[in-house]
Amino acid sequence: MNPLDAFPVTRKWPPSQPQYLQLYSLPTPNGVKVSIMLEEIALPYEAHRVSFEDNAQFSSEFLSLNPNNKIPAILDPNGPEGQPLALFESGAILLYLAEKSGQLLPAQAQQRYECIQWLMWQVGGVGPMFGQLGFFHKFAGSQYPDKRPRDRYVAEVVRLLGVLEQRLQQRQWLMGDTYSIADIAVLPWVNTLLGFYGAGELVDFARFANVRRVLDAFLARPAVQRGLQVPG
Repeated sequence: MNPLDAFPVTRKWPPSQPQYLQLYSLPTPNGVKVSIMLEEIALPYEAHRVSFEDNAQFSSEFLSLNPNNKIPAILDPNGPEGQPLALFESGAILLYLAEKSGQLLPAQAQQRYECIQWLMWQVGGVGPMFGQLGFFHKFAGSQYPDKRPRDRYVAEVVRLLGVLEQRLQQRQWLMGDTYSIADIAVLPWVNTLLGFYGAGELVDFARFANVRRVLDAFLARPAVQRGLQVPG
């Protein structure tokens, strides 16, 4: 018996390669964090598209994997102690994959926690604030005559970009010369802010030269280019 058969999510998205890690996602800023990570560590995986147009994230099968009805989520047939592992929340997945592969997370304790610190900074600040700005600038929020909510998030995004700009002064990546899960967590959100949300002018992004430099280096990585397209 395939050990993944015990997970209801596989009934809606049957794996063709059940020996591979199963990824349930969309190419959103949080979704591509995991696909980029998988490409960077070269771990075989199978991607499944969770279509928001069909409300697939609210299906009973997906909720059995992630009761919070958000992407991404994974199902790893080769989890700890050789048992399948179901996991949601992109930050938790990045930590798991870094530990599983022994890649992109410093081994030395002080640097390790410093890296996790910046991962949590993205999860608690960059993601929610950039997402709210995207709502008020690009989506339904743009129809509100009162611009105070939008301006509140503009100010907070500018502040966060300033923190990132300072961190990246004389650093190649967030952890210095070492590319890590901190970069994989943060930079897709910056890319979305400029591209999909079209908010570069709104936040005067031109002033953040170090962020621009590191984002360009990130987007030039082949694994990043592949991961940004997953699932197709």
